[in-house]
Amino acid sequence: MKHCKKSIVLPEPLSTFLSGIILLTIVSILFSCHPEQQPEEPGKIHFIFQQREGDNPLIYDSMMYENAAGNAYLVNEIQYFVSDVKIYRQGTAFSISDPVSYHYVDTDIQSSWDWIPGDTFQAGIYDSIGFTFGFADKDNISFRFSNPPESNMFWPEPLGGGYHYMKLNGKWLSGDGTVKPFNFHLGRGQIYGEDTTFVDNSFRVNLPASSFRLAPGDTINIAVIMNIEQWFKDPHIINFDSIGGQIMQNQEAMNMAKENGHNVFSVSFYQLESARP
Repeated sequence: MKHCKKSIVLPEPLSTFLSGIILLTIVSILFSCHPEQQPEEPGKIHFIFQQREGDNPLIYDSMMYENAAGNAYLVNEIQYFVSDVKIYRQGTAFSISDPVSYHYVDTDIQSSWDWIPGDTFQAGIYDSIGFTFGFADKDNISFRFSNPPESNMFWPEPLGGGYHYMKLNGKWLSGDGTVKPFNFHLGRGQIYGEDTTFVDNSFRVNLPASSFRLAPGDTINIAVIMNIEQWFKDPHIINFDSIGGQIMQNQEAMNMAKENGHNVFSVSFYQLESARP
């Protein structure tokens, strides 16, 4: 006796419905294998402030340097402010402001050589870094700082008030063979007349070759280097025998220092936070 196998044929509407159910199930399984993509963790910036003479770290208290005017000189100490720090990406500026928008650097205070702001930034490629050397006029407010060391940078009220942008103190060997102190201090200038006019000598620094890539969740280490010899040579050759050891009330000399500041700073990048020349 033969047993005939019978095939079951589903009505066309039911077949189409079941095919749709199977397709939706497959799509659902495929998408469940790819969890929702999490946003990239932002990165941070670690600034390392350094001073160099030529290609080498600055050596203090040693009459081993010579400026473009031929003055033998030494450096004892340097203090300065940078403020309104920004990083730039495709024409957009991102400010560094957490907890403050400025940083004080003191060659005698090691903790001031490093600055890791609280700000975080989206991962990616950034075009450049810029800052104001000192404080812009609107931010250079007397009695802003109540505690040292920042408060020790006050600029005398009769000279315009506010704060020094920089104190670069040292000595030079004068033409008469004697060693004399110099205080290469930059801040508000004065133009004297019937009414004294005060001059904002701060300036904007756009760091050359300062583009960088910030990886997700990474901290990039950026050395901001002050090249000391540049203060004294371009475009103005600073001769201590001519200008003397004080420039605070000499606006012509302070303007020369300001204009020489255009290429004082450079940058270098490190992969390790402990790397410091």
